Amino acid sequence: MNFRTLGKTGYTISEISLGTWQVGGGWGGKFDHSSANKILHTAIDQGINFIDTADVYDAGLSEAAVGKAIKERSEKIYVATKCGRQINPHTNEGYTPEALRMYVESSLKNMGLDTLDLIQLHCPPTPVYQRDEIFGLFERLKEEGKIQHLGVSIEKVSEGLDALKYSNVSSIQVIFNMFRLKPSELLFQEAKLNNVGIIVRVPLASGLLTGQLNSKSTFDPEDHRTFNRDGAAFDKGETFSGVPYELGLRAVDALKDIFKGDLALASWALKWILMFPEVSTVIPGASREEQIISNVKASQLEAISSEKMKAVQHVYDEYIRKEVAHLW
Repeated sequence: MNFRTLGKTGYTISEISLGTWQVGGGWGGKFDHSSANKILHTAIDQGINFIDTADVYDAGLSEAAVGKAIKERSEKIYVATKCGRQINPHTNEGYTPEALRMYVESSLKNMGLDTLDLIQLHCPPTPVYQRDEIFGLFERLKEEGKIQHLGVSIEKVSEGLDALKYSNVSSIQVIFNMFRLKPSELLFQEAKLNNVGIIVRVPLASGLLTGQLNSKSTFDPEDHRTFNRDGAAFDKGETFSGVPYELGLRAVDALKDIFKGDLALASWALKWILMFPEVSTVIPGASREEQIISNVKASQLEAISSEKMKAVQHVYDEYIRKEVAHLW
């Protein structure tokens, strides 16, 4: 495993880490505590020392599983969680210091921790990024020892740029992959100037960039890839990176032509992200132990040539840019 620094936190973290949205067995499936525990321990066995979760993942069961697993290990594991998505309706007005404090304290209790290494605002409405009192709350929580650092998980590049004006923001979590190049055009360089780490989520575009899906693939009715393609439940950019499914499949075929060989496209899709030095870590999810092992191998791949990097850019420009660039 290779390691990188997470911005001004100073944490040295694995460049391939673990996101736990589907750690209990998969999107739409019943949470499997045994499976979650095995996945988490496999991740740590593979050298992963940074785990990202959220209070809304399986109604807190993901957080509880993470807390249990790290107590069973002697290694230092950095835990990042997120707060705010429990607010219903999910509006700017619902974001209050009182509500967010309650969520932070609930996460601490749920995971059995005294402090959170990193707490992140969980894709709040855009106006929240203009509210000093929200960011001030986390400064007080840091003084109280309940959190160590604050980050933001964003939908739009503009939100990340707004967040950078707060000096206590240590990291930005953003969707970035072969189908979502916009963050690298400005956000990355601004984050670097401010010593803010970049955490990359949805690196495989909800499975599209594994190269394993096709026009006949089906998904569980409770899987967001079934019900959220048009943003019915939350921002559609979280599902297939906002790319229309059939168009995404055509673009994947073009990417497979670039990365011919024995290795799965997923490995090269992860390595492609790691080619950007501003990235602190990428957090693919896993619903099976073997997915962890496969993801980690991407860290050891040879560098992607400049010719292939340009070819990926061409695929994005030809198939994807007009669908996503103006939205996020």
